[in-house]
Amino acid sequence: MRTNRVKALLAAGEPVLGTFVRTTHPAVVEVLGLVGFDCVIIDNEHSPLDLESTANLIRAADGVGMTPLVRVRTNDPVAIMQALDAGALGVQVPQISSRADAERAARACKYPPAGTRGLATSHRAADHGLMDPLEYVRQADRETMLLAYVENREAVECLEEIVAVPHVDLLFMGPADLSASYGHPAETSHPDVQRAIDRVLQVAGEAGIPVGTVASDAESARALLARGVRLLAISSDLQMIGRWGADTLRALRG
Repeated sequence: MRTNRVKALLAAGEPVLGTFVRTTHPAVVEVLGLVGFDCVIIDNEHSPLDLESTANLIRAADGVGMTPLVRVRTNDPVAIMQALDAGALGVQVPQISSRADAERAARACKYPPAGTRGLATSHRAADHGLMDPLEYVRQADRETMLLAYVENREAVECLEEIVAVPHVDLLFMGPADLSASYGHPAETSHPDVQRAIDRVLQVAGEAGIPVGTVASDAESARALLARGVRLLAISSDLQMIGRWGADTLRALRG
């Protein structure tokens, strides 16, 4: 099993730079790793990716030394288990709105006695059965991580309970969903949304838990790092292609 470089960077106080992937071709992930991204978040929630496509993207990330994380569709123990069995070194779980939600996700990420993850050692994460089973279980519990998605008002209001749950490794803020939850859809700069973001950063900081979120470009990423964000998902594969194409055509056509 691989070492989780994202976990190591966060433990060392270093920023983590990644991006979302929503296309199915492994070459896209390879290129992102070759240019230097620390991690890729394979987005099962807002894309048509299936489990086989996800596994192939994880393989591509492994091939270029990039940490593969998977955003699962729901807080479902089976979906979490399948992503981890395929070799993801972390899962990003949406709609963590209470302590109970966080506990459910955390239990699904860890083997007994710490959790309830179904145990098999014939899958890809355990080298298709070639690893020593006991060593695999130890490494899996040590290296995999849970990114709890904070994306609604309910979560912000009970943050102290969420960060108290063992094995929550990072709070990941969803500004767009937060804006909708506070009644200001797509207005991520609205004062209500920014106050919610400040609260997440404060509570997580006091608990010693890093915070991640999305950034549209380098300028916004620098501003978020200055506010204390530790993991940034900068744009996505499709957005990068679209922006590069638009900028190039604009420069050529005037």
